[in-house]
Amino acid sequence: MKKLVEVDHISVQFGSRRHPFTAVDDVSFDIYQGEIFGLVGESGSGKTTIGRSIIRVNPISAGEIRFDGKRISGRLSDRDDQQVTRDIQMIFQDPMSSLNERAKVGYIVAEGLYAPGNRFTEEERREKVKKAMEEVGLLPEFSSRFPHEFSGGQRQRIGIARALVMDPKFIVADEPISALDVSIRAQVLNLLKNLQQERGLTYLFIAHDLSVVRFICDRIAVIHKGRIVELSESEKLFAHPLHPYTRALLSAIPQPDPVEEKKKQLIVYDPSLHDYTKEKPAWEEIEPGHFALGSAKEIEEYRRIVEA
Repeated sequence: MKKLVEVDHISVQFGSRRHPFTAVDDVSFDIYQGEIFGLVGESGSGKTTIGRSIIRVNPISAGEIRFDGKRISGRLSDRDDQQVTRDIQMIFQDPMSSLNERAKVGYIVAEGLYAPGNRFTEEERREKVKKAMEEVGLLPEFSSRFPHEFSGGQRQRIGIARALVMDPKFIVADEPISALDVSIRAQVLNLLKNLQQERGLTYLFIAHDLSVVRFICDRIAVIHKGRIVELSESEKLFAHPLHPYTRALLSAIPQPDPVEEKKKQLIVYDPSLHDYTKEKPAWEEIEPGHFALGSAKEIEEYRRIVEA
């Protein structure tokens, strides 16, 4: 499979040089063309920071990000910057605050088409907006309305249409359903899945709910305090969760059966379980396509779990 996005040992720091805060610490992963790659972790783990680094909002302090084989981190020429902006789009977490309340929906969706390097006539823009809105299940006549006239699910569809209108190759979906009612979440997830199949899109799907990413993602990376601790195909991760943090996340998934929910034992992750004073943890492939972070002793234990 072709690698579309390559995140190569990146770190992201905030604050001053004298007092830096490392939000992302030496993270690496590849996203293949046409797949939905999930990035899962609790709030503050660095998920959104990685997504914002890929779309060039947060500068990286180390490493390199490549898109379609070309470096996109650091300084780029105006032409390359415009191309990256067209090829990579983002769906934001909050459908309430991510839309300009003073602008009509038609302009919100079309805004990217007015960016430098995009030469479209007004007729072409209107046609693109109409197509994007129809694809997400919105009527074209909604273009003349304002965002406050729509429900949360409809507003998120407007945000998706705003990304689609640029004909991107890659979309960063930053917890696109966390602010929505449960009844609306399945509609948005199905919409994203259908668009991926129809357009051949590639997604980075950021979430904190493992049950959601199991439904939509091909592979999942689990991140804790800025470091990826486990990466695997979705079903392998659920069949053989290796890292204690992954097991803690899985134990928090609610069970639909109330009897099973009462029997469930919640696992609380304790970082003091790991002794990394003598040796630093290594990133190892435990089974084909299944990677985990751990000391030599922990890696041996992970291999026994997989072989059992």
